Amino acid sequence: MAIQMIGIDHSVAEIDIRTIFSFTKKSTEEALICLKQVKGIEGCVLLSTCNRMELWLSTSEAYDSNIYELLCEIRKVDPEQYRQYFTYRQEKEAVHHLFRLAGGLESRILGEDQIITQVKDALRLAREHFAADHVLETLFRQAVTVAKKVKTGIALSASDQSVVHIAIRNLKENGHEFQGKTCMVIGNGVMGKLAAEQLRLQGAEVTVTVRQYRSGVVEIPAKCSRIDYGRRMELFGACDYVVSATVSPNYTLTRELVEAAVRKPVVLIDLAVPRDIDPQVQKIPGVTLFDIDCFREEARSEEQKAAIHAAEECFAEQMEEFYMWYGCVDVMPKIQKIKEKAAVDLELRLTRELRELPVRESVRRQLCRDIEAAAQRAMNKLLFGLRDGTTKETFRESLDCLEKLYK
Repeated sequence: MAIQMIGIDHSVAEIDIRTIFSFTKKSTEEALICLKQVKGIEGCVLLSTCNRMELWLSTSEAYDSNIYELLCEIRKVDPEQYRQYFTYRQEKEAVHHLFRLAGGLESRILGEDQIITQVKDALRLAREHFAADHVLETLFRQAVTVAKKVKTGIALSASDQSVVHIAIRNLKENGHEFQGKTCMVIGNGVMGKLAAEQLRLQGAEVTVTVRQYRSGVVEIPAKCSRIDYGRRMELFGACDYVVSATVSPNYTLTRELVEAAVRKPVVLIDLAVPRDIDPQVQKIPGVTLFDIDCFREEARSEEQKAAIHAAEECFAEQMEEFYMWYGCVDVMPKIQKIKEKAAVDLELRLTRELRELPVRESVRRQLCRDIEAAAQRAMNKLLFGLRDGTTKETFRESLDCLEKLYK
């Protein structure tokens, strides 16, 4: 059994490279189904966000494929063309990376909130398609657990840190103003809603696009107007700023559309991966384009460095707990059988006493179930106490002895 992962992120690859390896929900589902058919892959989880793509595998000894080449085969690209952008990790290095990732230490913006939900969603999608085995299930759940602990107990960043906040702050520092400006936000997902809310707080007049089939159902941020997505170009000419943040695989704004609609200088802000806005719009006079890679966090303060150190201590503690479990994952079936047989043994020894109890049959059956559960809990405490107090070799020898005893 082995844990391994391969990933590409904002620190090594620009947006156009990351786009090649980005996955929608549908393409993620297709990839998981494909990967589960590969010999030796016991479990897989695929995480795809604006800033990164990571493929996680739990493999058996029968696995002899190359994880990077499998990924390139799924994306139908030449492996030699993009190899330099990827980082490969396995075992403890991979586990440490996932804890740091879920905790926000690997994010473009230190400690940002969205990554915890993204890690949870990646596991949930894998689980729904029976792709996450018990190793990745346990690993990802523990990563989310420690991330929440870090989030609530350690101040890694200000509470208003997101790419939207950073974008607005960077633009203001470079002379852009939003008070009284006309803004349109294309997309009403998490990022789109946040952008609309923050632009409103800056004093802008904000209109949010809504797909026609959702009109009258979808909620938009307070004090914002709405416009059907199909009519977005009617408003475009009056806008000072247009933000696009959708999960569409196609451009929401092409060069042809913008060129035909532009009436005055306009700033376009593309917060999507893959891109929502055609990069060619930069060639149109009066149009300024920013993509998600234009907005970066400032250098980390001494307080943040101290917080990172505290977070790392939490990760180390959780890693130890995971590896205590992972070190025995191959003997878990044997442990479960010993616990069950110990419970049966105890119940058989009490059969006569149970039969003679002056109680209803339903009560007697419940007593049997309670005795079985108590016996398994006691044996569980004994076995894991033995594991923690001996060497791995001694623990495994003890399991063999117990297995023979109950046979």
